[in-house]
Amino acid sequence: MINNMGYACINMRLNDPKNYGLNKKAERVTTNRSMIKRTFKAKGMDYAGLLALQNCRDLLTILKWNKANGFDFFRLSSDLIPWASEYDIEDLPQFNLIEQVLFDCGLFVEENGMRITSHPGPFNKLTSPKEHVVANTIKDLENHGKIFDLLCLQRSPFAKLNIHVGAHYNDRRMALDNFCKNFERLSEGVRSRLTVENDDRASLYSTKELYDEVFSRIGIPIVHDYHHHGFCTGGLSQEEAIKLAASTWGDIVPVVHYSESRRDEKGDDTIKPQAHSDYIYDKIDTYGVKLDVMVEAKMKELTVLRYKELHGEENERKIVA
Repeated sequence: MINNMGYACINMRLNDPKNYGLNKKAERVTTNRSMIKRTFKAKGMDYAGLLALQNCRDLLTILKWNKANGFDFFRLSSDLIPWASEYDIEDLPQFNLIEQVLFDCGLFVEENGMRITSHPGPFNKLTSPKEHVVANTIKDLENHGKIFDLLCLQRSPFAKLNIHVGAHYNDRRMALDNFCKNFERLSEGVRSRLTVENDDRASLYSTKELYDEVFSRIGIPIVHDYHHHGFCTGGLSQEEAIKLAASTWGDIVPVVHYSESRRDEKGDDTIKPQAHSDYIYDKIDTYGVKLDVMVEAKMKELTVLRYKELHGEENERKIVA
């Protein structure tokens, strides 16, 4: 059964009210304000702090919208703190204000029984044989962990930080050994939240291989991606892979990712088969497993609302903005 359906990072109604909002004149609400590196170098940490503070304030607005409209599951943008890899968050001139707003966000999440997760970017490679790549990965993951601590989110996979193993460097054993070894270099605040996801290329890592080579060694849960599984099955059916991944979560409701083919949606064979569709159409089969489903479709919360209409699942709350 589907326990919760969530969406990732951007709320279409709030981010683009002119095209998707009910109030066409509303101001844009987003947590993705950033800048190119040249601007960061020119304007510095004061400007980065201003953007970060507005992102955090808008996060609270999104969380309140989500709760009012029946969304208890949300993925936090990795761009919440712009260029955070270039400095310590505590050094931002506006840090005290940011800290308070994030505390307020976390309190709202806790009081309303919501679930917040994140998906640090694909450049994170604990598998890399290059120390500077691993060091940069650790710094980025620690920044995500620090933000989750500022939100006062629990240190468990319930508040997951999800990454891919994502590379093999022509030596799978070395890559997997590196991942497990470098996992131990992370702080407890990151290790306790980290999860790993199956890949969308046959040459990379299936849910089965992640179970055998990562979970069995270091015990981190597996996030199963339905769409990715079609490209990298590891010899398992969708049902078998979902149940295997779910077995790694203990008493916590497992998270899965769901999307469909943009190529099929648009009827365009020039589109990469891995690309995500705008909307989803098929009824999601959980094979009797209780799951929190993160919908990775381009139209975000509008996709989930349309899915519920399409499959006769009434939204519990009236859309309010």
